[in-house]
Amino acid sequence: MSREAEISRKTKETDITCKINLDGRGESEIHTGIGFFDHMLEGFSKHGFFDLTLSCKGDLIVDGHHTIEDVGIVLGEAVKKALGDKKGIRRFGNFILPMDDALCLCAIDLSGRPYLGYEAEFSAEKIGYMDTEMAKEFFYAVSYAAGMNIHIKMMAGQNNHHMMEAMFKAFGKALDEASSADARIEDVLSTKGTL
Repeated sequence: MSREAEISRKTKETDITCKINLDGRGESEIHTGIGFFDHMLEGFSKHGFFDLTLSCKGDLIVDGHHTIEDVGIVLGEAVKKALGDKKGIRRFGNFILPMDDALCLCAIDLSGRPYLGYEAEFSAEKIGYMDTEMAKEFFYAVSYAAGMNIHIKMMAGQNNHHMMEAMFKAFGKALDEASSADARIEDVLSTKGTL
């Protein structure tokens, strides 16, 4: 069964198309107009083994807020659609990812209930053309659009680039685990019988 989805969303602020394959090889083609954000999404794709094609034309003349937040919404919707009824998946995933000085924990529950726990502080306001405060807004948007519980905790780090990159890669690894199949799970992994 194919676990792919394509979502398009157009507003006065952004025009986004996203296609994801949860059972891919980590190949990506990403164009948001914010180079560092593209780099982060490429890391998410590569280390989660998700094939991701994403383009966004946003009102970058204002700033990057609408682009990054709306990409989070669309990516979350695409993940939710690709997961389908969630039968047979592990549901939970976690990863602690080191990247030089940085160490990031990401834990996920594909419960259908949105929640973001976020503990990270950056010493720089921007990395390239991406505002560091937008990382939280991105993951919040993904959480609510996908119905996904996400906890992110930066356990160590000094270099802002390393910290942000560890965060996105850890998210990819945790989501890969949570969305992967387990032959022991015949229906959905819930005492309620639904996710």
